[in-house]
Amino acid sequence: MFLRRAGAPDTLIAYATSLVAQPFQFYSCFISYSSDDQAFAERLYTDLCARNLHCWFAPEDLKIGDRFQERIEESIRIFDKVMIVLSKASVQSRWVEREVNAAREREDRENRTVLFPIRIDEAVMSAPQPWAADIRRSRHIGDFRAWEVQSSYQKAFERLLRDLKAEPDAEGEKTKAALSDGVGSSN
Repeated sequence: MFLRRAGAPDTLIAYATSLVAQPFQFYSCFISYSSDDQAFAERLYTDLCARNLHCWFAPEDLKIGDRFQERIEESIRIFDKVMIVLSKASVQSRWVEREVNAAREREDRENRTVLFPIRIDEAVMSAPQPWAADIRRSRHIGDFRAWEVQSSYQKAFERLLRDLKAEPDAEGEKTKAALSDGVGSSN
């Protein structure tokens, strides 16, 4: 609360807890979806937050007066994963396509996986859009097709949590080890 009132950016507030408590257990997520899939997106966001995952969700995180494109692009750069909710509506959405393209550009730039696709229907499996076809050919897609059935949703959600568990960054671990061994210091 203090940091928020002091004007600290949300990203600093989110990561500040890992400095004094246990490190993050899960990757942070930007949730991309079509507004036609609002009910699913809200349920997913609520459940992810209940498990202490830090998520960017437009209805909660866009502030009055924010410029959509600027804020979305900034958030895609900041959050670890871009979770794309694939559906009949989203594969036809220009906004979702832009968000997928931004995630891919980031993957190319950082040489790591950022795009995290999940589906709530079969549309992506036959969609003619090149970006959707590429996702179905090149990525394992999380399966939430039966999300309205509690037991099916819960099983898919537990799998999602398993796959969102943060793994120690190999480079970060090497850097920590080097610093503890005195490498790079002026001893």
